[in-house]
Amino acid sequence: MQKPMTRAPKATFLPGAIALLALAGCGAGKQGPPQGGLPQVGVVVVQPARLELSTVLPGRTVAYRIAQVRPRVNGIIVRRLYVEGAFVKAGQSLYELDPATYQAAADAAQAAVAKADANELTVRLKYERYQKLAARGDVSAQDRDDITALHKQAEADQATARAALEAARINLDYTHVRSPIAGRTSTSAYTEGALVTANQDAALTTVTQTDPMYVDFVQPAGDVLKLRERLAAGKLQRAGKAGVLVRLQLDDGSSYASPGQLEFTGITVGDTTGTITLRAVFPNPDGRLLPGMYVRALLGQGVDEKALLLPQLAIARDVRGQPVAMVVGADHKVAARLVQVEDAGANRWRVLTGLSPGERVVVQGLQNIHEGSEVQDQVVDLAANSPPR
Repeated sequence: MQKPMTRAPKATFLPGAIALLALAGCGAGKQGPPQGGLPQVGVVVVQPARLELSTVLPGRTVAYRIAQVRPRVNGIIVRRLYVEGAFVKAGQSLYELDPATYQAAADAAQAAVAKADANELTVRLKYERYQKLAARGDVSAQDRDDITALHKQAEADQATARAALEAARINLDYTHVRSPIAGRTSTSAYTEGALVTANQDAALTTVTQTDPMYVDFVQPAGDVLKLRERLAAGKLQRAGKAGVLVRLQLDDGSSYASPGQLEFTGITVGDTTGTITLRAVFPNPDGRLLPGMYVRALLGQGVDEKALLLPQLAIARDVRGQPVAMVVGADHKVAARLVQVEDAGANRWRVLTGLSPGERVVVQGLQNIHEGSEVQDQVVDLAANSPPR
């Protein structure tokens, strides 16, 4: 994958070609060919090729989840049950609070349930007898209605007692302060003997999940609009149906082995930065990525199936700094052609305008020619470093 740039950098200069173009504008083109025949130049033929477009964006790693651990009941810490910096599982107990008062409340609630059950049993048996007597007409309707109401009240008291027992058991369980997520713990802000309160502002510790890991990066809104326009116009094709892959380069220059997946693209442009925030998610099983690291994200943005590519040495600059290609025509004469290019990586330019497939662009011997020169050209293989003969 390669990285496009919206503007060709001015660092690629051919001093001889620049001087040549300047002299051409001053009439120095009247010089004839050197003795021994026409100047010999090496050319490359412009041919469409498949190019995967990408861009490099600054980013920063963000933890997938961060949980601040707080107590949910009041109490004194009697034990810390984890090692600071260790990996803990979801639901693992991190602190134990003094359970004495909550255990007593649970025992009392249990006794209240037993009392309510006994009362409900007595009233229910009496209710069943009254129903049989009422069917034979041995009790009044008033007595039947009274026992029915008492039975319903006994059932309600029973349900209330059981709910109170459940609440007491929950509070007793809350004396074990558990981790809500799996991850690595931070330092403990409290030690044994400290009094903590329910839902206090200060966290006891923090648990951070770093596998997977988020990477947030930003892209100029103008680049996003240009990409959408090219995709809509059919000039580019999407890189794949499975989603956009993202690769990382770490701050030390090394590459992160596992690619990530673009998960989120913002819909709001920053007021001061003019950028859009994007988020990718990366696997991080070995913990190499740490929260807060600065990285560079290589984001694939599309595929140009008919990209016109040229080596960077094929493009010079005129006196105005505009990119120029020296093209050999069918009459073997050289013409300076203004072009628009962008960086395609691997020391190549992607030609946006100014050239057509099949045209021959000079890459060797530029110092011996000028616009209008008649030359003897030969296609060269730059990869093999073969000079023109």
